[in-house]
Amino acid sequence: MKRKKVWLLTILVVALVVSIIGHSNSLKAASPLGKDTLTMLTSPDYPPYEFYDTKGGDRQIVGFDIDIAKTLAEKLGFKLQIMESDFNGLIPALQANRADFVMAGMTPTPERQKNIDFSIIYYEAKDTIVAPKGSNLKQPQDLSGKKLGVQLGTIQEQNAQKIAKKVAGIQLKQLNKVPEVVQEIKSRRIDAAIVEDTVAKGFAQANPDLEFNTIPSEEASGSAIAFPKGSSFVEPFNKVLQEMKDDGTLNKLVAKWFSENTTNPVSSTPAKGGLNLDFTRILPDIPFILRGIPLTLLFTLLSVTLGLIWGTILSLLKILGIKPLTWVANAYTSVFRGTPLLLQLALVYYATPQLTGYDISALEAGVLTFTLNSGAYMSETIRGGIQAVDKGQSEAAMSMGVPYWLMMWDVILPQALKNILPALVNETIGLLKDSALVSTIGVVEILRSAQIVGANKYIYFEPLLFAGLIYYVLVMGMTLGASALEKRLRESE
Repeated sequence: MKRKKVWLLTILVVALVVSIIGHSNSLKAASPLGKDTLTMLTSPDYPPYEFYDTKGGDRQIVGFDIDIAKTLAEKLGFKLQIMESDFNGLIPALQANRADFVMAGMTPTPERQKNIDFSIIYYEAKDTIVAPKGSNLKQPQDLSGKKLGVQLGTIQEQNAQKIAKKVAGIQLKQLNKVPEVVQEIKSRRIDAAIVEDTVAKGFAQANPDLEFNTIPSEEASGSAIAFPKGSSFVEPFNKVLQEMKDDGTLNKLVAKWFSENTTNPVSSTPAKGGLNLDFTRILPDIPFILRGIPLTLLFTLLSVTLGLIWGTILSLLKILGIKPLTWVANAYTSVFRGTPLLLQLALVYYATPQLTGYDISALEAGVLTFTLNSGAYMSETIRGGIQAVDKGQSEAAMSMGVPYWLMMWDVILPQALKNILPALVNETIGLLKDSALVSTIGVVEILRSAQIVGANKYIYFEPLLFAGLIYYVLVMGMTLGASALEKRLRESE
């Protein structure tokens, strides 16, 4: 009897524990947001809002917006996943549901609000006119007849367009990144630029030959969190942002990131003529740039291998003599050779989730795009190599009863590939260099790493020149390896 009571008590305890665990899990599932992990998209080339901490080769995105996002994650109980993109790709990514929200110092404008939703303003900033020291460009009226630079897709671009309607003779020049805009000023291709005050301050400190003056604001503006249209996250985010305003948390973060230059120490020495290169400034960040090499090589290797396979298939379709297959292969080649690679990359990355529901990663999108594109070019090269093989080879194989596909694989293709090896090496080198394009969708390869260092240090030439040296060394190594392989293959002749 006692044993029965013990077993009954044990069963009751186990049932109670299971019910408690189940209840806690149900409470956890019923979180305010309904998701355990939220993806935040940003453009980490805009210090002090968001930028990479490159010390010791780390790839950690930090900044004012990042701290706010982490506070939101803590208070709302979700895990934060941070992804990156160029600024002008942030809104398309939201529209493609590639992210749950965007934080990048973005201002809610009527045009943007037609496509995406915004939180309340969490920080107000002012626009400034950045120009060479002594230019005396202090007000919008002073920009008459001047060339004015802006970052593409920003509120500063829209404000510059409004100024251009009121002030005669202004010529606008849109560029992808603020460091590029500043470099255009230093190169004297433009006379001035409109940049947010917190960012302009860092560039002015790093470049003593520049100055900035604040433009009086005609209407309220500031930074807000962007969401996909109709997002259910807007209300809970607004509630926490208001709490952060009321309890002083936002003011503490503003003091942390904007009261002084918190990104990287900058030089206050007088500006010199010429490029004024100082490579010692990027020495601590060289490990960070070098970490882009494996990713670049992986991308190139995958793209070349898959492109070679796909190009071979296309070339065989073109020479089979079956008209429908030949027409399809030629039409495919025409489309991919006749449209820009950057356009193909954007379509694959942003359209794939909407068309298929598969959330393709930036690396996958890059490899797929370059495979499809390089396959179109390689197909013509391989077709030429196949047709260059003496016809006697195929006739001899056919007379011996060798099947067509086996003849192509064992007899024709090895000879064709040996003949077109230099052309394939050129295609591989082209892919290695073109891999820099994947930086536009957030892949941190060699060039992107160099641009990040430049943005953090408020400099331009030194990291780009170092990246150029890396590309040159990789290309030379590839060229020497191909020459050795070609020499080895020629020994059998």
